[in-house]
Amino acid sequence: MNKIFLVAAVFFSLSALSQDTSSVIIHKDPRIDLLIKKQIQINEETSREARRIGRGYRLLVINTNKRDEAVAAKSKVYTFFPELKSYLIYQSPYFKLKVGNFKDRKEAEEYRERLQKYFPKGVFIMNDTIEIRLDKDKETEVVTRG
Repeated sequence: MNKIFLVAAVFFSLSALSQDTSSVIIHKDPRIDLLIKKQIQINEETSREARRIGRGYRLLVINTNKRDEAVAAKSKVYTFFPELKSYLIYQSPYFKLKVGNFKDRKEAEEYRERLQKYFPKGVFIMNDTIEIRLDKDKETEVVTRG
């Protein structure tokens, strides 16, 4: 008897639901709005970071078709110049190691002279698109156009 009553109750509940299908009630947790706002803020900050590029100079340290040579050069740059960011680029069939994000040519020339002691085959200054850092105190871009 209990089973029949239970089945009947479920049947009547389903039939009552099927009668009013024009509206749906959603109960949303208000914390979801806070999470959405936080994600929007994170997206804006990360996309703004990606746009911080500009014209400048990098130093071409090595241009070789031997990957091991390029990796060894990158290690040497990191060992003696840890403040310089290095970029190992593969353009078939060559591996190119570029270093630095220099806003002006004078700064690039100073580092070129220092790097030539470790790479006697030559270090060359190249025009390139560089990463630009913001001055944290002033929150303004520090860029000189060249």
